[in-house]
Amino acid sequence: MQTKITASLKPADVTKKWIVVDAQDAVVGRLASFIAMRLRGKHLATYTPHVDCGDMVVVINADKVKFTGRKLEQKTYYWHTGYPGGIKERKAGAILNGRFPERILEKAVERMLPKESPLARAQMTHLRIYNSAEHPHEAQAPEVIDFKGLNAKNVRSA
Repeated sequence: MQTKITASLKPADVTKKWIVVDAQDAVVGRLASFIAMRLRGKHLATYTPHVDCGDMVVVINADKVKFTGRKLEQKTYYWHTGYPGGIKERKAGAILNGRFPERILEKAVERMLPKESPLARAQMTHLRIYNSAEHPHEAQAPEVIDFKGLNAKNVRSA
């Protein structure tokens, strides 16, 4: 009887593609899970859990993402300053209308990757988020992914 051997990818064998995703009117959670899957490489048949085999992802129009339901007013992001009683909070709407609206998507993707691991930190460096439609990665000839066309639930109009 012939046994099947599972191929394990080596870091030298990895070829990274560049992809561009337009985030305008996209639902945050669905977009973040799509990006996290691409960063990890789980969309590939050669996926290996301990190797960084994912793609380089460029996100444009990150400040135009949408939330479903009343998350814009109700979703709260917490952090701690390190001092006693130093818990801080900010609503999603305040962050999205603030100085760094791309952090909404960045945190959503970061929280979908493996926790506290050097591999997750390395994979996060392959994510580039921009608030406008322009990006400086045209030289890499990125492939444009139609995220909105994959499923009707990926887009929120209002």
